[in-house]
Amino acid sequence: MTGTQYFVAGKPTPVQPLPSPRPQAVQPVVLMGGGPDVDEAYRWMIQQAGITKATGGRFVVIRASGTDAYDPYFYYSDKQNATNIPAVDGFVGGAYLGLTSAETLIITTREAANDPFVNAVVASANALWIAGGDQSNYIRLWKGTPLESTIATLLTNNVPVGGTSAGANVLGEFVFAALNGTVTSAQAVSDPYNNLMTFEPTPFSGTSFLNVPALANTFVDPHFDARDRMGRLVTFVSRTIAPGSNNTGCSQGILTPSNARGIGLDVETALEIQNVSGRYIAQRVTNISTNSSSAVHFLSPLTSPSICTSGTPLSMPDVFVEKLADSNIVFDMTDWWNGGKNPNLPNYMVREDAGVESPKTIPY
Repeated sequence: MTGTQYFVAGKPTPVQPLPSPRPQAVQPVVLMGGGPDVDEAYRWMIQQAGITKATGGRFVVIRASGTDAYDPYFYYSDKQNATNIPAVDGFVGGAYLGLTSAETLIITTREAANDPFVNAVVASANALWIAGGDQSNYIRLWKGTPLESTIATLLTNNVPVGGTSAGANVLGEFVFAALNGTVTSAQAVSDPYNNLMTFEPTPFSGTSFLNVPALANTFVDPHFDARDRMGRLVTFVSRTIAPGSNNTGCSQGILTPSNARGIGLDVETALEIQNVSGRYIAQRVTNISTNSSSAVHFLSPLTSPSICTSGTPLSMPDVFVEKLADSNIVFDMTDWWNGGKNPNLPNYMVREDAGVESPKTIPY
């Protein structure tokens, strides 16, 4: 197969029919912020897939670069490749939970994304993971191919789907596409229309890469704390806000401030999302050994940008942020803000004033 590498940990024949696990959740999605993988989030995906030792199941990883390192991490319980004991820290222990195989496809061309074998493997997944890397590859190589349609079918069928770093980035309805390279917060706020600010879809009213209902109108930005990405996520979200009275808003924006959203994911952080009785409910998880805050930051503009033009620093007042850093708190993403802040969560305002960011400690 041109442009494809295929790896397996476990023992199925490729695309071998297996008993069909029954998904235990509606529209289960995991967003991970990069850095160390969060073991428990993958176990949650296996559980939500309905995988047991009686059913077996396949966990498939797709990526455009890298290696098959996820396969042994998902499948085994320790460095000795144990399959009959609970996993130690740093392993998922999928075989112990009933996983039949962990499989990786490295898909590096559009021809590979069109390939029937590739799509048969992905279609057979009981859980699907989009690895990190460069999100521009996923947009350039996978959008508009049968692979995109195959992933959409998994989402429709309640198969757990998740991604880390670039893989989390592309799950939002709006994506920083990085087609001309990455952008820093300083670069973004200094000129919200600089040539690094490439988005998917363009225009925003176009068809998004992947349609995840819980992430409508939303940008997802990983490595949030480690790479100081508040300024650029505020700028991304601002760009989606439509022009309003008194020259407010951003050219090419399509949303009202109350509908624009951003999720910033710290490293070693996972957000588990599912539809519960028509509401998108999320919980944050991290590793027991983490040394970081491992938080999720939910951004909600309360007003339109006052200055958002090409070649001029951004002025964006009143972006409300709720910080989820407690795995015991459930966050209702359906309401998100709408004036109903969660009394259990720290919250603060962020303001960009001519490209200068206010301190992140202003209580609202």
